[in-house]
Amino acid sequence: MPSIQSTLGEEEGIAEELAESQRQISIAEFFEKNKHMLGFDSGARALVTAVKEAVDNALDATEEAGIKPDIYVEIDDSGDYYTLVVEDNGPGITKEQLPKVFGKLLYGSRFHAREQSRGQQGIGISAAVLYSQLTSGKPAKITSKTEAGSEQYFELIIDTDENEPEIKDESDSPPAGKHVNDTHGTRIELEMEGNMRARQQLQRYIKHTAVVNPHARIEYREPGMDEPQQFRRADGAELPAETEEIRPHPHGVELGTVLKMLASTDSHSVSGFVQEEFTRVGRKTADSILDNFRDRHFGREAAWQPPQSHEKSDLARAVANAVSNKSADATAAFGDEVAEAVTARNRVAHSELVEIVTETAESVGEDYGETFGDTVQENAVEAAWERLTEGRTSDLYQLVDKATSTRKDDETVHGLAERLAKRFEKGRERDRATHDELREYVDKAADQTEEYDDATVGDTARENVVMEVWNTMVTVPDAVPKVGDFVDDRDMSSDLLEAMTETDIISPPTNCLSPITAELVEAGLKKEFDADFYAASTRDADVHGGDPFIVEAGIAYGGELEEDGKAEVLRFANRVPLVYQRGACATTDVVKSIGWRNYNLSQPGGSGIPNGPAVIMVHVASTNVPFTSESKDAIANVPEIEDEIELAIREAARELKSYLNKRKSLQKRKKKQNVIASILPEMAEKLADVTGQSEPQYEDALARIMNNVLVEREVEDGTVKLSVENNSSTNASPEITDIVSVEPRNLSDGATAVDMDGEWFVKWSPTVGSGDEAVLEYEVEGEPTFDPANVEGIEDPKLTNNS
Repeated sequence: MPSIQSTLGEEEGIAEELAESQRQISIAEFFEKNKHMLGFDSGARALVTAVKEAVDNALDATEEAGIKPDIYVEIDDSGDYYTLVVEDNGPGITKEQLPKVFGKLLYGSRFHAREQSRGQQGIGISAAVLYSQLTSGKPAKITSKTEAGSEQYFELIIDTDENEPEIKDESDSPPAGKHVNDTHGTRIELEMEGNMRARQQLQRYIKHTAVVNPHARIEYREPGMDEPQQFRRADGAELPAETEEIRPHPHGVELGTVLKMLASTDSHSVSGFVQEEFTRVGRKTADSILDNFRDRHFGREAAWQPPQSHEKSDLARAVANAVSNKSADATAAFGDEVAEAVTARNRVAHSELVEIVTETAESVGEDYGETFGDTVQENAVEAAWERLTEGRTSDLYQLVDKATSTRKDDETVHGLAERLAKRFEKGRERDRATHDELREYVDKAADQTEEYDDATVGDTARENVVMEVWNTMVTVPDAVPKVGDFVDDRDMSSDLLEAMTETDIISPPTNCLSPITAELVEAGLKKEFDADFYAASTRDADVHGGDPFIVEAGIAYGGELEEDGKAEVLRFANRVPLVYQRGACATTDVVKSIGWRNYNLSQPGGSGIPNGPAVIMVHVASTNVPFTSESKDAIANVPEIEDEIELAIREAARELKSYLNKRKSLQKRKKKQNVIASILPEMAEKLADVTGQSEPQYEDALARIMNNVLVEREVEDGTVKLSVENNSSTNASPEITDIVSVEPRNLSDGATAVDMDGEWFVKWSPTVGSGDEAVLEYEVEGEPTFDPANVEGIEDPKLTNNS
C-alpha cells in the first residue's frame, strides 16, 4: 500500500496548498508555546526565574554605569496573582529604548561582544514580561528615571506575532506608588501566576547573589515577612573590574565559525587574517600557523643525508654533467660549489636543494660572466636530487633502527627501511608526504615486513618510526593560498583550523573577564555564612571554543554550618547563582568525583557530595558560558572547564585539609594538656605528703611539659612585670593586651597605653625566640586591679596564661 507521502504529488495543487499553510514563526511566538525552555515551567519556578532575571538586569545596569548596586526586591500576594517589584539605582533607560529592552525578545547589546556579562541573548527580562502577560493578562509596569532627572512610565505587553512591544499606557508622571525612589534608576512591576512553594530557592538565590556580588546591597521582602531581609555590602568591596571586548582565541574555534570569519574579513592574506581576526596572534605566531598549515596541506619534504665527503667529487661531476653550453671552468666551479654546499649540511630536502642551486648559479655566474638560467638550474637540481636519493634505504635504516627497540633484528629493520624507501620513491614528487600519508607509508611497509619476513612491528614501533622520520622532514616554502581561496574550500579551511589548534599560542587576555577574586570570594562567604574556616582560589585563564574563562572556588567550614547531612554546593556563572538542574551541571559532577576523604571530609562510598558542615562554591566567569539550555541553570560538561573546576576546588580543599589536620592536632594537644593538668595537682599533693613540705608550684611546669608559651604577671612595690616565656621550638610573636584599673607609667620600650572609659589598655607585641623570655615592665600607684592579659596570635592549646 503506498504511503501518503508517495501520493502527495499526484493531485494537482497539493504542494501549493501545503505551501500556503507555512509561515515564519517569531521568536516571541515560539517561546509563548515553549516557556518551559526559559525556566517558566511551573508557578513556583516561574517566580524564582522572574526574580532572577530582574535582579540580573539590575546588577548589569548599575555595574555598567559604575554605580554600586542598591537593589530592592518585593513579592506580594495580591490574591489571584503574585506581584513582583524590582527596583535598582542604575542610570535608567531612555524613553526610546525602554519598550524594546522589556518588550522584545532577542534585543540586547551584548550578544556579539566577547566579554563577560550576566546576560547575552536579550531574552531574560522580556521573557519574564511575556510570562506575566500570558498568565495574568496584565501589562508590565515600568518606571525609569535617568540621571538627567526625567522620569518615564510605561505599561506594555509583547506582541508575540511580531515580537514587538505594544504600549498600553505611557506617561511622564508615574501613578502614585510607581515612582523610582532614588535620584535615578529603574523599577519594574509584574503580576503573574505563581506560588511560594519555592520559597527556599528564592531565599537561597538572593543570599547566594549577595555572596557572589559582595559589592551589592540587596533588600528582599516576601509575604509573611515582618521586616525585609538586608544583605549589606562587604567592607571594602569595590565594583567588579571593567571588562573589554576581545577577539576570539584561535584555540577552540569551530570550523563553521572560521569559514564565516574568512568570508567576512577584509584581509587578503591568511597571515593578515589570523593576526587581525584573532587575539594573541602576532607576526611570529602567524608564521608558525602558516608553517603548520603547509605541513597539513602541502605535506613536508623528506630531507636526506648528503653523500660522504669522499663522494663529493661524484656529486660535483653529476651536477657539472647536467650543465651544457657553459665554459668548462664555470661548469666545474658550479658543480664543485653545489657539491660543497650540499655536503656541508646534515640533511637536504628538495626545496633546500633548489635554494642551494639558485644561490650558486648567481654567485658562479657573476664570477665567470655566465648565465645559469632556469633550464640549467632545473637540470642541476634533478641530477643532484638523483644522487641524494640513492641512499634512501640506508638513511631510513638509521632512523628505523633508532626508533625501534633493540630486540628488533637487523633483517627486520632493514626490511622495514627498504620498503619504506620504496613508498617514498613511488609516492608524491619531491618525496613529499603529510603526516597521515607518512603513517600510511609506515603501516604498509610494516605490514609487508610482518608478512614476508615473519617479524612483528607493533603499534608503538610504528608510531616511533613515524615520529622519527617526520621530525627529519622539513616544511615546504610553498605560498599559502589567498583568503578568497579558503572561503569555498572546506578541506583547506579545516587544515587551517587544525594548524591554529596545533600552534602554541599564549592564553587569551583576561581583561574581557571580571572574576570575583579569591579575596572577595572569601569576603562574600564570610558575610553570609558563619563558619570557622574560609579558603578561596582563583585559577589562571583558560580557553574553550575560542572564549576565555576563569574558574574560582571557595570553601567555608564549621561554625554555625549544619553538622548533619551533605555539604552545600553553590554554583555560579558570571556572578549569577544557578538555582535549578543541579544534577545536570558540570560543577556538581566535578564535586562528586573528587575524593573528599583525602581532604578529611566524610564521603560514604568514596564518591558523591561530601558530608559535614561545609559550603563549597564554584564560580565560572566566561565570555560565553556553555549552558545546557536556554534557562541557563546548569553548565555543560566541557572537559576544559571541568578540569579547571577540579583544580580550583582542590586548591581550596588543600587549605581545608591543613586546617583540619592542625585542628585535630590541637585538639589532641589540648586533651593531653587537660590530662596533665589534672595529674599535676595530685602529684604536688603526694610530693608534699612524702617530703613533709608545702606543695610545690606546678603552674609553670605545665607550660614547660607541653612546650607552651607561658604568660605571667608579677606585681611588687608598684612595679608590674608581665613576662612571656617561649617554651616552643619556633619564634612567638603574640599581641598582648594587659588591662589595668589605674594609669600605667614608665612603660618599657615597645608598649603603649590607651585610656578606655577609666580602664587602661596596655598594648605589647614582643617577638620571643625559642627558649627565650621577654618582660614588659611598668609602674602603677595604689592597689590596682587587673584582668587576665588578652593574648592573640597563639592558639589556645599552645598557650598557658597565668596572668
